[in-house]
Amino acid sequence: MGLFDFFKKKQETPEAQEALDKGLEKTKEGFFSKITKAVVGKSTIDDDVLDNLEEVLVTSDVGVTTTLKIVDRIQQRVAKDKYVGTDELNRLLKEEIQGLLAENNSTDFDSFEYGNHKPYVIMVVGVNGVGKTTTIGKLAHQLKEAGNKVVLGAADTFRAAAVDQIKLWGERVGVRVVAQAMGSDPASVAFDTIKSAVSNGDDVAIIDTAGRLHNKVGLMNELGKIKNVMQKVIPGAPHEILLVLDASTGQNAIEQCTQFTQATDVNALALTKLDGTAKGGVVIGISDQFKIPVKYIGVGEKIGDLQLFNKKDFVDSLFN
Repeated sequence: MGLFDFFKKKQETPEAQEALDKGLEKTKEGFFSKITKAVVGKSTIDDDVLDNLEEVLVTSDVGVTTTLKIVDRIQQRVAKDKYVGTDELNRLLKEEIQGLLAENNSTDFDSFEYGNHKPYVIMVVGVNGVGKTTTIGKLAHQLKEAGNKVVLGAADTFRAAAVDQIKLWGERVGVRVVAQAMGSDPASVAFDTIKSAVSNGDDVAIIDTAGRLHNKVGLMNELGKIKNVMQKVIPGAPHEILLVLDASTGQNAIEQCTQFTQATDVNALALTKLDGTAKGGVVIGISDQFKIPVKYIGVGEKIGDLQLFNKKDFVDSLFN
């Protein structure tokens, strides 16, 4: 069973749907209370309602650029029918958000299969505190549950805690961890991990990296060096550069995404801590602005609460 098949099977369970709905509760509460205030006293969607809607979306961390697109689309639809009622605003909003995500997600996740490469190499990047190590641990668990042999590389050697956390997750999940002493060359750890994965016949290798958002040149050099040593063992590695972002930081997550996408070839995103924030709208803005697929979302603290992101399910749950 491939990674996608496993996640899809997991996500179709009532438990997974319930976790998604529960994880978006705070976002929904904030979002729809603001929309209710935006249309109070109005029966049709006029310019005042659209202005208020724009403010609702921006303050829900959807982002200015994406908000303007959504409002413009609704304005065009309303212009065709002057008597669209405010009771239809939620339906219009849902349809336009789903349409925008469908158009702008550069990779439809329904076609994702990790199994074209063995080992499939994932390099994980992101600043400290976003839930990077936890995401790695939870992803390793999901992969192992799917029957894959997984190895973790503790290449964030600048913090002893980072190496220790990876080791703890390895023990908890039951997967191998390749680590060196604190202060070791991160590229050396990555090299050892990939060599180990090849010799051991592992299916997936997940490499942690330092969570420092230092100057862009330093970040580019460091990540570039790690990528280069991987490619000495496996040409084309890493196959996935996964950027982990904390959804609860809202617009700061968008800024981090800007910095990391300029520094390296990010081709997948994971948004964590959706269950603890009312800023879930940032998922919509990031999906639209960066044209990089959001692959995983964290909707709770349980080990199985890292979910495969499905844009339709996400928006359905948001408007449920």
